[in-house]
Amino acid sequence: MTALYVDCVTGLAGDMLLAAFLDLGVPQEVIESPLHSIGLANAYALRVEEKRSFGLRGKKVSIELKDYSPSNRTWLEIKRLIVDSSWKDSLKKKVYLVFNSLAEAESLVHGIDINDVHFHEVGAIDSLVDIIGVCAALEHVKPTYLFCSTPPAGSGKVNTSHGTLPVPVPAVLELARKYRIKLFNGEKYPDGELTTPTGLALMAVLSNSFNSPPFFDIDEIGVGLGNREFNCANFLRIIQLKDSLGVQDNLSKAEIKWQSVLVQEAWIDDATPEDIASLLEYLREAGAIDVICQTVQMKKSRQGTCVKAIVFPENATQVRIAWFLKGTTIGIRERLEGRWVLPRRKGSCLIFDERIGIKQILRPDGRFTIKAEHDDLVRLSKKTGKSLELLRQEVLNSSNEFIPEGDWKC
Repeated sequence: MTALYVDCVTGLAGDMLLAAFLDLGVPQEVIESPLHSIGLANAYALRVEEKRSFGLRGKKVSIELKDYSPSNRTWLEIKRLIVDSSWKDSLKKKVYLVFNSLAEAESLVHGIDINDVHFHEVGAIDSLVDIIGVCAALEHVKPTYLFCSTPPAGSGKVNTSHGTLPVPVPAVLELARKYRIKLFNGEKYPDGELTTPTGLALMAVLSNSFNSPPFFDIDEIGVGLGNREFNCANFLRIIQLKDSLGVQDNLSKAEIKWQSVLVQEAWIDDATPEDIASLLEYLREAGAIDVICQTVQMKKSRQGTCVKAIVFPENATQVRIAWFLKGTTIGIRERLEGRWVLPRRKGSCLIFDERIGIKQILRPDGRFTIKAEHDDLVRLSKKTGKSLELLRQEVLNSSNEFIPEGDWKC
């Protein structure tokens, strides 16, 4: 059992990740076998060297292009390579999701349909090697948790197939926006493209969180050097941690939080069921965390409805106003309570070529549990004819392919 921490303090790029995995001890055959199996053996040569950057050692990779090396590929062509490959399903999913995230970012940046995206840098041989190689390395190491530090934004300009672009390039900004990834910026960082679309897409899809482990019990360290020359060391570290269950356990325990909440309550006997249903929606829209109702026996043996709303203190005033503006009650009871909550975050996973909304929960024993959005399951069930039970099981089977779309929240 192991966890990995990608420390990208001076840069995050696909070639740096690949070099760090090789320095960590992943055999080169693991990297190249899936590439050769899809017919790329004669398209490139992977060169791995021991180098130094400002006195710090590490591995550096470079790609030598051979006879067959088309520089441009469409997303459909890359998708066909993935789907028709003989790889394990878990590797196919990882590679597919990384490329799909890049395709989505490019489609938004250029204002075109995702199926019309025509890759240039991303479709080139070196990017195929980086993405497939990193995913294969991760399959080999099999970490139970993958941390990544906050990447640097970079600054200045960079030359691309689309001309000269500002740094961060548009695709990096789009990935950061979609996956809610913060980027460090400031004068302490060198000018230049420090975080590339390929590097950020790999970590956006494959990492579990963009933060540091709660403690370090280090087993191995792999150092990957970048190809750009700066006025400081240009490197990325992958730190292999021992006892990942301990990491997850401490992480979850540290993040369980106590929250103060208000419970607002009214017993209503002069509203129709339709009125009650509308009131529940108005209270939620006003900021209630949750609202419930149940039947109660009121004075004079009249049947009424007890409505309760759980509210954060900062939203209490606007929810009180909703009670009196949208309901028939002339008074509400209110009391201060509290609740213990587990960390959770939203995301998605891909099943049957459809993206399903997922909520991921971090349990006190370090386990992750997931729950699919019911509306998405119903939509996919209608589209595919498959039962909700089968779709839920497929979501569970794909839980390792969860793509976070926000930070942990309590």
